[in-house]
Amino acid sequence: MEKFSYETNGYNRNEVNQFISDVIRETEGIISKVRAQSSEIEELKKELEHYKNIENALNNAVMKADEAKADITRLAQEESDLIVREAKINASRIVNDALLKAEKIENERETLERNIKIFKKKLKLIIEQQLAIVDEIEVLEIED
Repeated sequence: MEKFSYETNGYNRNEVNQFISDVIRETEGIISKVRAQSSEIEELKKELEHYKNIENALNNAVMKADEAKADITRLAQEESDLIVREAKINASRIVNDALLKAEKIENERETLERNIKIFKKKLKLIIEQQLAIVDEIEVLEIED
């Protein structure tokens, strides 16, 4: 605290007036500084609000990206499952076709074996008949 010198009617007027002027100047400076800081605070609040909006937008974008990733993963899995199902169906069809062909070939083989046996029997019969004819010819030749 400042000390004033005394005069006849109290404190020295010039010193008091100078002190009051200094206090007013300092108070005005503080008020000006407070106003500037208030203005800066308002600007910073607006900037903070802007960054919060950006943060919200980024969070929404990240959430949407995660959802899209989950959708893509789900769709890829579904497509993969579909491909596997189709492959299994095709494999079953191929196996069934192969089994049918194998069965047909087996039937043809059995038919050929039967036909060969029949042919052998007929050929044997023909040969036996021819041998009998040859034997008869020999008998006829001997008798003559």
